[in-house]
Amino acid sequence: MVPLNLPPIDASRLRHGESYAEIFDQLRHKYVVLTPEEWVRQHFVDYMIKEKQFPASLMANEIGLELNNTHRRCDTVVFDRTGNPMMIVEYKAPGIAISQKVFDQIVRYNMVLHARYLTVSNGITHYCCYIDYDNHTYVFLKDIPDYASCCAANQNR
Repeated sequence: MVPLNLPPIDASRLRHGESYAEIFDQLRHKYVVLTPEEWVRQHFVDYMIKEKQFPASLMANEIGLELNNTHRRCDTVVFDRTGNPMMIVEYKAPGIAISQKVFDQIVRYNMVLHARYLTVSNGITHYCCYIDYDNHTYVFLKDIPDYASCCAANQNR
């Protein structure tokens, strides 16, 4: 897998089968097939937990939702301590550009979840957007906020 613009993860989380590699997903508590997108997801989740102090117990991967009578899955959702979605994270493989189409996808998910933060990453480039529902505006942040900052902003929901 290609190097990412994220801290490295523990190599012991990787294992190789006969025909494919797997990586341990600490949120789902199981090994999953190692795809380029999964490589990004596992690095980003690890970064959020270790660097940004997001509690793993309040994060979930592959969260299902229903949108326009179709089933969709959010890559990662972070919840506040009351169980409200606070951040949605969408991942793409490192070779996939972060485009308007990617933002349109995460905004559609947010029509259901109403999170304050929308984050997208291909492991190389990361974007985080804060939604101000009171003023009907949004702003792109310079960095991914830490958990305490997200909680403070989310209390104004």
